[in-house]
Amino acid sequence: MTVPDITLNNGVRMPQLGFGVFQIPDDEAEQAVATALRVGYRSIDTAAIYRNERGVGRALRASGVPREEVFITTKLWNSQHDYDAALAAFDKSMARLGLDVLDLYLIHWPVPAQNKYLEAWRALRRLQEEGRVRAIGVSNFTVEALTRVIEDSGVVPAVNQIELHPRLAQAELRAFHAEHGIATEAWGPLGQGKGLLEDPVPARLAAKHGRTPAQVVLRWHLQLGNIVIPKSVTPSRIAENFQVFDFELDEEDMAEIATMDVGERLGFDPATMNIT
Repeated sequence: MTVPDITLNNGVRMPQLGFGVFQIPDDEAEQAVATALRVGYRSIDTAAIYRNERGVGRALRASGVPREEVFITTKLWNSQHDYDAALAAFDKSMARLGLDVLDLYLIHWPVPAQNKYLEAWRALRRLQEEGRVRAIGVSNFTVEALTRVIEDSGVVPAVNQIELHPRLAQAELRAFHAEHGIATEAWGPLGQGKGLLEDPVPARLAAKHGRTPAQVVLRWHLQLGNIVIPKSVTPSRIAENFQVFDFELDEEDMAEIATMDVGERLGFDPATMNIT
């Protein structure tokens, strides 16, 4: 099964469905990524703070899948926003991953109290100019932070990876992305196990389509145009989350899921998240 691509604003193509490894220990991440690659995933999302870049790299090398067929994302942590520190952090991530060129590098959080993300963005732009990363973007950035980045540098992030699920649909931020050519990538797309999949709406639609609630929610993301990176360590669920391209939600289904949006944030609020 072929996953559709999203063309980023610099022409780089990124699979719309990927595999996330948040909160998976290094050894388990290696096994989970190996399973995901066997199933057919060709995009893997990690981060320095996840402490599993080595496991991702081992799985990639052992998979036999050609490097050019896999899209790898990692992220710069909050304590490394100084220009030189960001460059050094990138080198360390690349060494752990065992890569020469990265597909996508993201600033993990804006950390507004620290107010150094413009400096970090300058480092990412240099890495891209040097050909060491194919696309650069951000994660958890607000409209205000995105606006500052664009006005300061003249360079629009290719991606903003944000918490996004039916209970936090982020319509305003997605509209800003669409207006500026920023791809929306959803983390926590299934609600991080906090009861979203037990909600009666995806349950009813799952019964209607002969699918699981998780497949219904992932299909909702795809039809909105989101890039999505579900995470699991269970082989059957890794495979299940990939089987979302052979059915479609109708307008009534999409409207019903839209009623679930109550602005419920499960992770940190980017406007006040200042952990370094």
